[in-house]
Amino acid sequence: MMEERMKIAVLQACRALRKRHRDEEGAHGPAIAALATAVRYQGAELIVKVELLQQELNQIYRTHTETTGQLLAEKSANQTLLSQLADKDSLITELRSELSAARTKLTELEKEDDVQKEAINTLNFERTELKLQILELESKLSKAELDNKMLVDRWMEQKMQDAERLNEANAMYEDMMERLKSSRLEELARQQVDGIVRHSEAGAEFYVGSGIPTHVRHTIQAHEGGGGAIAFEHGSGVLLTGGNDSVVRQWDSQGGTNLNTLRGATGTILDLTVSSDNKQVLAACSDHKIYLWDAQSGRIRHTLTGHSEKVVAIDLSPSGNKRAVSASYDRTIKLWDLGTGYGVNTIVCYSNCNSVCVTSDGALICSGHMDGNLRFWDIRSGKLANEVAAHGLGITSVSLSRTGHTVLTSGRDNAINIFDVRSLEIRATYRSPNFRAATNWCRSCLSPNENYVAVGSADGAVVVWSRKNNEGESVLKGGHTYPVLACAWSGVGKPLATADKSGRICIWE
Repeated sequence: MMEERMKIAVLQACRALRKRHRDEEGAHGPAIAALATAVRYQGAELIVKVELLQQELNQIYRTHTETTGQLLAEKSANQTLLSQLADKDSLITELRSELSAARTKLTELEKEDDVQKEAINTLNFERTELKLQILELESKLSKAELDNKMLVDRWMEQKMQDAERLNEANAMYEDMMERLKSSRLEELARQQVDGIVRHSEAGAEFYVGSGIPTHVRHTIQAHEGGGGAIAFEHGSGVLLTGGNDSVVRQWDSQGGTNLNTLRGATGTILDLTVSSDNKQVLAACSDHKIYLWDAQSGRIRHTLTGHSEKVVAIDLSPSGNKRAVSASYDRTIKLWDLGTGYGVNTIVCYSNCNSVCVTSDGALICSGHMDGNLRFWDIRSGKLANEVAAHGLGITSVSLSRTGHTVLTSGRDNAINIFDVRSLEIRATYRSPNFRAATNWCRSCLSPNENYVAVGSADGAVVVWSRKNNEGESVLKGGHTYPVLACAWSGVGKPLATADKSGRICIWE
């Protein structure tokens, strides 16, 4: 019951509240309407303002978007500029480093320039001094030329006097030949020139007259690998040969047998010579050395060193066995003391020398050169005494007659010339289609009686010219098949020996 009463009371209270609410709404309705009208008017204004603000906001958003894009672009450009700035900073650093290095180098160059200026000043001073010296030397040269002209004039006058005396001697000689031609003394008179009698030389008792050889007596394969250096012992028929096998062999030219072998060289033997007593043998070698053997024991006494190129020619002074002369392709001629084994003088040549010999009095060295000139040197001072243009091309051989008055030369121009040593005039010139020089060391020879000239040709022939009785030339064939490099006539008159490029030796009689 209580609950029902409470429910009814609640319902009544709710109705009362509703009624009160309606009464209040009715009482406040005009005010609420007015307020609603005002609110609606203000809402419309607010809507308009909101729309305007929305538009402004949209415009701000667009502006913000554009500004953001510009900002991003400017940021990207700023980053690019920053990167370029960093590169430029790095470049500036490098340029500063290069500038510093350049300044340092400039300082060094300025120092070098100062040094060079000082050197130039020194050179200018030296140049001035040299000019003064040249003027002084030119003055001395002019005076020397005048003195030389006076000496030449005196020398020519002396030559004319010598020529007159020579003519008188020749006239006396011809008169002697006429008076003695009916007796056996004719040969002695023919060999006697200016008081020199050849029969007084060693081996004269075995001397026989030379003649033109006709056939080969012996053919000897003397050296393996080739050869070309030959020489006869004085007053003997013993032949010495040298070749590419670095040995020197002694041969009996009569029987063609090997008598001895000299060993110890280490290069190709290019030239040979023998002392006047036949006790010493000298060899010029391609290993830049000269070897001196004792002929009897076969032992090397000295190895002469001093040349810087191959030694191509050697000769001994006829006036004694203590002096030797050598020529090398280092453009020097050296004089040696064989007693000590040392060089005593060196002559610097204008052109390579292919052959040398010493005059009979031991006073002059005769040399043949690649420029075609025949030169004479004072053996004591080493100064040039005289020269003559002997050949159009290089001289390959120079040899003196037994009297020492005649020098025989052969050249690459395929000519053979005979000069008078005293007047330096050409006595005879020989040419032949059968002769062609094979090398720069093609050695010709003169017979002991000076009546015949022999030379080997590139085709293997040996050409012999006669200087008397108009016998003309003879061509010896059949002995060689290789180019003939050297000829040597025995000092006793016979035989003639020739050597070819293969190392073969032919003995002709």
